[in-house]
Amino acid sequence: ENTAFLRVEKPLLLQQELHNVLRNYRTKWSYLSRSLGLLSRLQTSAPTVRTLSSSKSFSQNIPSCLWKLGRLNHVAIAVPDLEKAQSLYKDVLGAQVSETVALPEHGVYTVFVELGNTKLELLHPLGEKSPIASFLQKNKTGGMHHICIEVDDIKAAMTELKKKKIRILSEEPKIGAHGKPVIFLHPKDCHGVLVELEQA
Repeated sequence: ENTAFLRVEKPLLLQQELHNVLRNYRTKWSYLSRSLGLLSRLQTSAPTVRTLSSSKSFSQNIPSCLWKLGRLNHVAIAVPDLEKAQSLYKDVLGAQVSETVALPEHGVYTVFVELGNTKLELLHPLGEKSPIASFLQKNKTGGMHHICIEVDDIKAAMTELKKKKIRILSEEPKIGAHGKPVIFLHPKDCHGVLVELEQA
């Protein structure tokens, strides 16, 4: 009798276990189907984002100019004693220092100190109306006077800078210490820095 019971009970248990497995499988498959459907809808409704190359988007933000800034030509330093300043850079620091050149049109004596990647320009007053004389009255021990940056077209630079309300300290370019046309921009329009532009 027990043996007959086991013969009947065992198939029933196997059938019930198989039924439970199938029910769990259908539940999991239903959940997976709903998840995949939701993911599909999200992908369909997601906005399309167009990407631009960094070089293209960056170039669009740069206004086109008829002229370009070049390298830093020199940093000018006003000095109350030109000989002592020459000695400092030549004898103490070991730099290559030029001879003194007089520029009466600009009211200065100039000396250039070669630094490899750029130059220093030592400035000393020449004449009573020298702008360096007035600078040294306010700065007794001297100091940085201006920076000089090269441009590839100084006339085009003047025209565009005037349109942008940048004041230029002369109506026309003057010949600078390197024998090339130069202009000076008002320091109040250049964040407190006197900027010289020189034709490259």
